[in-house]
Amino acid sequence: MPAGLLRGARRSSEISVEGHTQLSRFTRGQEEWTVYEDLRTRDGAITFLSSAGSARVLPKSAEAVFAEDGPQYLGLQLSQIAMSGPDLLADKLLENGEPDEDAVRRAAPPMDSAAPEGHYYRPNWNTIVGTRECCDTMPVYPAGNTRTWHPVQFFPEMTNQRARRRHEGLVGGWMPAVRKILPGDDGSYFETVVFGDVLAHDRFIVQTWHRVVQVRDGKMVKAVYGYSYPPYTQRRQNPDDAEFYRGLLEFAEYWDRLMSETAPLTLPDASWADMGQYAFVKEQIVRPGGVYPKYGAVDRDYYGPEYDGFQDIFTMSLYANLEYGRFTQAREVFDNYFTSFVDAKGMVNMRGPETAQFGLTLSLIARYYRYTADAALLRKHGEKIEATASLLAELHDAALRLQPTEPGYGLIHGWCESDSCLMPDPSVWWKPYFSNSAFAVRGWRDLAGVWPEAFGAEGATQSREWQGRSEQLRATLVKSIDANIRRDKTPPYIGPLPGAKLTFWESMEQEHPSEQGWVHRCYAELLQPGVLSDEQSATIIDCMRAYGATTLGVVANVERPHPQGRDILGFISYGYAQALLRLDRIDEYLLFLYAHRYHDHSRGSWTAGEVSGITGDGALFCIPAQQTIPLLLRWMLVFEDPDGERLSFGRALPRKWVGSGNKIGIEQAPTRWGRVDYHLEARAENQLVATIALSRTSTLPRELQVTFRVPRGRSLQGLTVNGRAVSAGGRNRDAAVFVPRRERNFTVVATMT
Repeated sequence: MPAGLLRGARRSSEISVEGHTQLSRFTRGQEEWTVYEDLRTRDGAITFLSSAGSARVLPKSAEAVFAEDGPQYLGLQLSQIAMSGPDLLADKLLENGEPDEDAVRRAAPPMDSAAPEGHYYRPNWNTIVGTRECCDTMPVYPAGNTRTWHPVQFFPEMTNQRARRRHEGLVGGWMPAVRKILPGDDGSYFETVVFGDVLAHDRFIVQTWHRVVQVRDGKMVKAVYGYSYPPYTQRRQNPDDAEFYRGLLEFAEYWDRLMSETAPLTLPDASWADMGQYAFVKEQIVRPGGVYPKYGAVDRDYYGPEYDGFQDIFTMSLYANLEYGRFTQAREVFDNYFTSFVDAKGMVNMRGPETAQFGLTLSLIARYYRYTADAALLRKHGEKIEATASLLAELHDAALRLQPTEPGYGLIHGWCESDSCLMPDPSVWWKPYFSNSAFAVRGWRDLAGVWPEAFGAEGATQSREWQGRSEQLRATLVKSIDANIRRDKTPPYIGPLPGAKLTFWESMEQEHPSEQGWVHRCYAELLQPGVLSDEQSATIIDCMRAYGATTLGVVANVERPHPQGRDILGFISYGYAQALLRLDRIDEYLLFLYAHRYHDHSRGSWTAGEVSGITGDGALFCIPAQQTIPLLLRWMLVFEDPDGERLSFGRALPRKWVGSGNKIGIEQAPTRWGRVDYHLEARAENQLVATIALSRTSTLPRELQVTFRVPRGRSLQGLTVNGRAVSAGGRNRDAAVFVPRRERNFTVVATMT
């Protein structure tokens, strides 16, 4: 970025607008701005040029929302997919190793493609706009209307029926300016752009800017600009073009400032990096004031206050923001939650606590401290943090008082899912789910590692107790899992809790209600902590793939099987993906990534569903699902072993990306060893070069692993680190594995044949 310019700005001398259409001129302060748009292509950028010599380019994106022609479900029958224990779509997409991204995209209809037409202004909304400051959001509907401004009043052709063949995207790459494109009858198209006014000060009302245009043969044949409401006498008229574009420029600069702390990604397909960034933007829109927790948006489900204390909102936000160096946001989320949603007993202000999430909370608090060294915040909430840890200790003690012959002896009993508390008999789900204990092990272990440093000598005694409990509980957990694996089945089957006699599908068919009702959460939360042996983790993953717990390679929202469809679990499921990465099951990891993007998000407008089907229906939005993609992208580039002193780079990059010749990288990614930079690029025809820079002010990991997933048809011939030859290592023998010693900058070269 040139010196003296805001992030996102460029020098006007670097920009060419030859062949673009001039749209407007406006004055802001002492500068005059001229606005251009490339109308030669449907997705041409909007460019602002300043008389002071700066420029701003806002790219536009668009994806088809309708189901494309050709066979659906990879030629398989929906009923066959739905009723099969094995994940048939995943099996087919993984037949040749690494899945093809486009094949995954076409494997099922897009979300919302089968949505009913409904009334013009009250069909299902599929995206939102807003600002950080406003305490609510504005839904945007398929044809581009909001609840207060309707394009159809100016363009009668923009009906819901026409909107069923629409494309959707964003203006500004990752910015929350919604774009909808509807086809015209004469080769033209209609485009709506909607975004929130970042200068408005209404507490609950999102004021919105609108632009609706018809474009034919590279020319705007009609343009209408709007602001929040339809015209009403001379006292309220639509704005002119200058007002709209001034608002768009203010919007772009506003979001640049809010996202300036995010570690930037460079990827061959910029839409992936944009999608990751957009997740943090959406969180700012959904959280009132950017901080107060909300699970969903717009509708009572899930925007009602009864959901605000849901643990997953907190843990997912803290995790994602930490992984991208968004420490200011992470601190505000942490402080808000422990101030307003955790009491002195460690209980959360939410209807039904999820037992495993207490352990994840402790683990993330430790991660927060390792990344930020912010002991002051831990001390501020120290008593509540200790109360959370002691809550788990009380449950552990209760389990140890059971008879050793009982299946759940020594394992933490409790609800796995918040909704358990709403059932007629919640005790059905007060069980020793393996996941409860797994996350308690992780939480105690991680917190014990930072408590003495944050609290001095007074924290050492508490640390030893947590560490001891962690080790004791892990030994019991590992032993119980081994004892409960059903090796009479192929592949071996392991249920979510000890003593289960039936598989989860059998249980759901025969028991009403079934104690395995939320098995998807149990499995994901069992795998994520990384406290099991690799063999046990692999057994669980194989079990999930074979017996109905994944859909398109993503954790399924498990229910009684039925021939009408099969669901994807949009949130929680990232723990399963992390386990795939730890086991170097990279092809499956990439399938998860692709399937989550294309089948748990609306196309183009990227609204993530809590649970989504594979039949083209809509889904209820929830923000924890939205923050899955950023985590997966971060981990594929930089991943730290949860216990070992190993830092991995490029571990899950798609071979197609590596072979594209385009640069790949992340800058200032936080780790417990400080910030790191990682870049990968091709050199000549047969070499890949990774450059790594470690922090100069932190300790060093004992081992670095730099993976080279060479393009299909190529093989790895040799590796050097700073000019020294090293042997290929890692599970797949495709990585340079070395000790950093005292060096902090590395050039790792892979030679291919």
